[in-house]
Amino acid sequence: MKKIFLTIACMAAGFSAMAQQNLFISQDIESAVVDENNCVTFRFIAPKAVKVQIAGDFVSKPADEQHVAGMVGAGYVDMVEKDGVWTYTSDPLPFVFFCFIFLFFGVSSLDSIISFVYRDFATTSIVFLVGNGKADLYKVTDVPHGQLTSMWYHSDGIGKDRRLNVYTPAEYNANPKKKYPVLYLLHGSGGDENEWVIFGRACQIADNLIASGKADPMIIVMTNGHAEMQAAPGESSLGYYKPFHFSDPQNKFVTYFPTEIVPFIDKNFRTIAKKDSRAIAGLSMGGGHSFNISKNNPTMFGYVGLFSAAASIPGARNTWSPSGVPQREVSPEEIAKFDSEMKTFFASKPKLYYIGCGNEDFLFGNVTNMRKYLDDKGYNYFYRETSGGHVWINWRIYLSEFLPMLFK
Repeated sequence: MKKIFLTIACMAAGFSAMAQQNLFISQDIESAVVDENNCVTFRFIAPKAVKVQIAGDFVSKPADEQHVAGMVGAGYVDMVEKDGVWTYTSDPLPFVFFCFIFLFFGVSSLDSIISFVYRDFATTSIVFLVGNGKADLYKVTDVPHGQLTSMWYHSDGIGKDRRLNVYTPAEYNANPKKKYPVLYLLHGSGGDENEWVIFGRACQIADNLIASGKADPMIIVMTNGHAEMQAAPGESSLGYYKPFHFSDPQNKFVTYFPTEIVPFIDKNFRTIAKKDSRAIAGLSMGGGHSFNISKNNPTMFGYVGLFSAAASIPGARNTWSPSGVPQREVSPEEIAKFDSEMKTFFASKPKLYYIGCGNEDFLFGNVTNMRKYLDDKGYNYFYRETSGGHVWINWRIYLSEFLPMLFK
């Protein structure tokens, strides 16, 4: 009896170990399946539910339904139940990288049968890719791949070690004497140094454009724009905390960027440390950072990209400001200082000043004000307007268009 008991115990221990390693597929159905017509079928097992919905940035959405379950730009639709499985099939979708979640009893929910779940700030969502066409740039294709390195640097100005990500092109290690231009690519207020890597597909876009000869080989630096944050949530000394917005009332990130981050990259990588070989771009908050950093350092960046930028013109009536924060009056001295800084910047003759925004973006009014200011002053810029709002669908388009325009 003892031998039999020990055998059973060992078998149980073996199955327990395998279960801990997640060796078994939990459900024998597939979800987010793309067919030959680019329609996508979603499935969710919930036999006791009375209502299940799907929310995603691919759903047609009224203006009052664009912030579903923490997903900016997401609308939602009802799913249909049969034998405990809820199903929804979309209309044909364009060639894009999409995000979605389920709404189960009105509560946002992921699904254990789908493995591709990413975190963006405090929101998690499932992702899928409708390939071909424009989205080919977002896919891992059979081309030489660059290398992504996470690095720590010490900020004396902020007073702590901080992390950034650096993409080097596929040819970098094979050409030890060659130097490369650098793009500094900044995230939005809900992101971190991983945001452009994960949701922006920056490495895949760069790999594919460089391999096709459409973009020059370059180094891409993706920083963490929250001054008081060491690194992405869960990847710093703070541990697994719930992500929250770090305040930066003294604009330390913008202030110390040119004196700490740029020299750190120039010291540790083979860069062409010249204005016409440096670019800076960002989305939303990162667009505002790019706007101010370039304006404050007119001889540092020859290329600037503002994607749905949270930047404003002093004295202009902006269409958006943080909830409950009134727009303050701006003195004539502040306006004169701003005008002088912009004049100095454009007198330095930047190679490219790129502005992109969706026509349903809540920052569209701010961007319109900026364009009017630049037009009135006679400053040259490139403008790209897309449909839709403050969403990754647009920012990937802008990056895909921006990279081939650099370092020419």
